[in-house]
Amino acid sequence: MLGKLARQHDPNVLVGFDHADDAGVYQIGPATALVQTVDFFTPIVDDPYIFGQIAATNALSDIYAMGGRPLTALALVCFPEKGDLEILERILAGGLSKMMEAPAAHQSSWHGGDLDRN
Repeated sequence: MLGKLARQHDPNVLVGFDHADDAGVYQIGPATALVQTVDFFTPIVDDPYIFGQIAATNALSDIYAMGGRPLTALALVCFPEKGDLEILERILAGGLSKMMEAPAAHQSSWHGGDLDRN
């Protein structure tokens, strides 16, 4: 499907969507590149905290797979409008726990995201 989309030509894009890789990579300086990834999937376990841990670990592993170091994180959440917010809190707490375990955790920050309550 992505092969049918128009190609953008930016010499700073080192890894784009045409590479079917774990993340995109954008050159921002002579020796510095930004590695970006996003994941979205439905719960695969019943425990919200563990689900959050799995989701964060999956996203972090994409950064590591590209040779990157996690510095920042954003959360993308789609949660039922009438859903129990304590469950959402447990999901996010699980994700944050894994982010804080990452080797670069002292430099990482979770600084926002998007919540869709449908």
